Amino acid sequence: MSAMRISLATLGALAGTALILAGCSRTAQQPRTQSANDVVATVGSTSVTLAEVDRSALQVPASTFGNMKMSQALYEARRAALDAIIDDQLLDQEAKTRGLAVAALAEQEINSKATPLSDAEISAWYKTNQARLQGAPVEQVRPQIQAYLMQERTRAARRQYLDQLRAKAAIRVLLDPPRMTIAAATYTASSTGPVGAPIELVEFSDFECPFCLRAHPTVKEVLASYGNKIHFVYRHYPLASIHPHARAAAEASQCAAEQSQFWAYHDMLFADPTHLTDADLKTRATQLKLNTTQFNACVDSHKYKADVDTDVMAGDEVGVTGTPMFFINGRLLDGAQPIEAFKRIIDEELALKK
Repeated sequence: MSAMRISLATLGALAGTALILAGCSRTAQQPRTQSANDVVATVGSTSVTLAEVDRSALQVPASTFGNMKMSQALYEARRAALDAIIDDQLLDQEAKTRGLAVAALAEQEINSKATPLSDAEISAWYKTNQARLQGAPVEQVRPQIQAYLMQERTRAARRQYLDQLRAKAAIRVLLDPPRMTIAAATYTASSTGPVGAPIELVEFSDFECPFCLRAHPTVKEVLASYGNKIHFVYRHYPLASIHPHARAAAEASQCAAEQSQFWAYHDMLFADPTHLTDADLKTRATQLKLNTTQFNACVDSHKYKADVDTDVMAGDEVGVTGTPMFFINGRLLDGAQPIEAFKRIIDEELALKK
């Protein structure tokens, strides 16, 4: 790639790699079928039909969604298109309320809030992505980097403003998401929260996966934020082909559960996932003051191998191919997502319960 051919799209792809690689990879109730004339959202008194959404959603390349199941990919395309329609309607309604053209409103509330870039910010981005720019000198790609970063800054300002409009608007999203029915675990010790809670959050995870480690504090924050509204279930999905100690760690955590210490052991493993040999796993049990004779015998005999196998099969059945993968009332949330992604789905699900 020559320096002069580096486009904004290329820069975006380079910067967005971390978002795509949000999980370690090795890929309920059923929604009703919605027809073209069905209302899938309301913004105040304005309705949006599925036909309006599909005019955009069905033009999105299938490759955008990688290995997603077709039902999930279609939902993601529709949801992105629906969110764009809602955003446009919010801007249009706000502009009319203030007696402005939409372009004037955008200039006042969005474009003017995107502050100019400094040379230091451009240089910092270049240094971070230099290897992927294939040696192009910074002066040759500076205009593209500047344009890309300003585009990102403007997009962030737009999102912030639209979030403010959404917060004060009456919006209902009625687009039915695909929901997966997950086979039950053969144990109960790795769940927390009331069984009858309005939200069931299931995580398929791997103790040796760096992305699971990244998601761990987010999950704890979600549970703290919603309290007894969530029944959280941890399911094992060790990726043995790339994480040689993950299966043993999964089995060991169930041995700790046998002594009512699953969550303490779970947190201890995520606190230091680089030490997961058999000796390390047994040392953790000692640190937790477990009955080590019982624990060591449990680990050595692979007592919970079949239970971990059951979790893996349950994950395979619902399309899990990497970790972490979450299901919120059967709705897929893939990878180490920010807390806002969890809250969006959880809040939608809670609204449906009202």
